[in-house]
Amino acid sequence: MVRPHKIVLATLAVVLLAAGCSRGGENSEGRATDGGSAAAATASGDFGDLKNICHSGKPTSAPAQGVTAGEIKLGVFTDVGFTKNPELVDAAKVFTGWCNDAGGVNGRRLVTDIHDAKLMEVRQRMLDACRDDFALVGGGAALDGLAVKDRLSCLLPDFPAQPVQVTNIGSDLQAGYGTPTTPVATPNAGYYKWLATRYPGSGAAIGIINGDSPMTKPIAEQYGEIFAAQGDTVVYNDLYPAAGVTDWTPYAVSIKAKGVKGLIFLGDFHQLAKLEDVLTDMDYKLDWIDANSNAYSSSFLQLASHSIAAQHNYVNLAGVAPLSAADTIPAVAQVKDLYKKYAPGADVTEPALHAFIAWALFAKSASACGDAPTRKCVLDHALAETAWTGGGLQAPQDLSPSGKAATCYDVQVATAAGWQAADFGPENGGVYRCDTPTLALQHDYGKPLTLADVGKSSSDLK
Repeated sequence: MVRPHKIVLATLAVVLLAAGCSRGGENSEGRATDGGSAAAATASGDFGDLKNICHSGKPTSAPAQGVTAGEIKLGVFTDVGFTKNPELVDAAKVFTGWCNDAGGVNGRRLVTDIHDAKLMEVRQRMLDACRDDFALVGGGAALDGLAVKDRLSCLLPDFPAQPVQVTNIGSDLQAGYGTPTTPVATPNAGYYKWLATRYPGSGAAIGIINGDSPMTKPIAEQYGEIFAAQGDTVVYNDLYPAAGVTDWTPYAVSIKAKGVKGLIFLGDFHQLAKLEDVLTDMDYKLDWIDANSNAYSSSFLQLASHSIAAQHNYVNLAGVAPLSAADTIPAVAQVKDLYKKYAPGADVTEPALHAFIAWALFAKSASACGDAPTRKCVLDHALAETAWTGGGLQAPQDLSPSGKAATCYDVQVATAAGWQAADFGPENGGVYRCDTPTLALQHDYGKPLTLADVGKSSSDLK
């Protein structure tokens, strides 16, 4: 079963997983104020409501691979050689720049080791990470499932921003997504239920268009289960070449002919913008379009500017705080300020926010381990979080092995003025709605890999 709300992320496997600007294994250090073993703090180490997760110290030991008295080497996976999108590496640069300026983690500087999988080189880059890194933090690769066995074999912890394939989501030695559970509560169910209510009749005419890939095809099947359980009907289900489409007219004609009222687009938002332009020029206006969460960026708004007024684009951030909440959520305001300082001009996207949540989890957990951080110590502290918010960047989530499924979602709508909160009925004056129904997915979509799958156990982790 897919971990709650990660169905959203898995849809982006073909071309949307982002991040990276370096060759595999190339170091990309966060900005530091001191090249010595104990960084001199020049900034506050508080992030949101997390206190002093980065701070100076006088470390002396080298207790694990990738850890010296002066630094901690952390791998960041990306497909930037394929996607040309540096969002996860930007996030790593911003977080480590700030953390190192605050003194690092107990005085150790965080050094990022960028692993650009370029879509097809996941296993090669994982072997590099197994050789050099203490842990993986804040990354993602579309074909991440291909390298899970390698990661587990070398006992490498993972604090991912975007796990994608079923074999990786919630796999062993991974922190941030809890344990997949059955039945599954996916915030997509609540999100689509709200859309069908907001636009009466749209639930009887849903369309799905999906990048033609073995990674994303099962997602359409999962959506089919969700809609069937809610009494909705899929009237159009089509695939497009994952590499892109030169002329979206035939697809637009089919969508119109089927009378689609609500469209779910699983793929590259650059392609979605082109499809919307064709639909708009045909004067066919859908009730709603689920643009998927990776469209939550200024880039999509620019690409889709011709159609923003005609088409209703929504995204489900699945319990991640929206940028529009900066006035009420200090952690969001802090992220925006840190980007201005450490990565001017870089876009703060939904995957970037996930990356920050992962980096904050690692920093807090490693800080709790004092002068001698080991993989076991850091992972144990991370998995002990039962109401993790990333400093305020997400709705509380239980990361423990016995944690319950997350049920919160939050909806943003694209406007000419930017992404804004939709009228989806958030609770208690906040930004989330946490009433997603629990669904039992009937089909077998695979399962996350465990240490036992590679002949190891938790006792091997040191």
